[in-house]
Amino acid sequence: MGRYDGGRGMFGDQFGCAGSSSGVADRSDQQIATALLCGNALLGAGLTHLLTGTRFRVIDGGRIRDGVSADQADGVPALYVIDASGSPQQTITLVEDARRHQPSARIVVVATSFDLSLVRLAVAAGVNSFCLATVDRQVLINILELTVLGEQMLPRSVLQSLLDEASTVSARARTPSISEHSAPDPRVEKLSPRETVILQSLMGGEANKVIARKLEITEATIKVHVKSILRKIGAANRTQAAMWANENLRTADRPFLSA
Repeated sequence: MGRYDGGRGMFGDQFGCAGSSSGVADRSDQQIATALLCGNALLGAGLTHLLTGTRFRVIDGGRIRDGVSADQADGVPALYVIDASGSPQQTITLVEDARRHQPSARIVVVATSFDLSLVRLAVAAGVNSFCLATVDRQVLINILELTVLGEQMLPRSVLQSLLDEASTVSARARTPSISEHSAPDPRVEKLSPRETVILQSLMGGEANKVIARKLEITEATIKVHVKSILRKIGAANRTQAAMWANENLRTADRPFLSA
């Protein structure tokens, strides 16, 4: 999609658009039948006024009709300008109705701001361009002109949000997980389930007496297991064993002791 930045006269008079309020009328054979679907009567009246004197001939007067008809008495719309200030569902319904009744028409939605979720839904429903209601007259006309020519336009703010989102997703994809940084220590596999449980307790700083009570075995047996653990993982003492376990013993490998 293209973008616009809301600057005045960005394209000048390249498309024969008027920059003043009076406008410059185009030849009648270049006029484009434009239907305004606006739930906001003030917005509809404002758009009608802004398009006066341009080649965008308003045929809907800013009203939402009961069903979007392709055989309107004053012309078949080649362009729909849709008010997106209502709920997302209302906006999408209008877009779908317009697309269904006039598949070849171009569609521009207008709102004071755009949520990315609405933009995605609108594009899927058939919207071609998005225009902020805060832009000046010349920018609006430029957007309509480019849309009719086959371009797709997005406000800079929406485009920036999309780029930021894509950058975040890309960064996440490039960041390896912890498991990708280093392979598991093979010494983990040497530990028996009972030794793994005891090692977990060592990580919590529990004394042999506490561990023995939890496992319902003698303290002497715990001491034997601890010596075996130190030997298998190459640790000199309980503290080193706990540090090693914290770095190498995955959460899934840490069976919990019952109280």
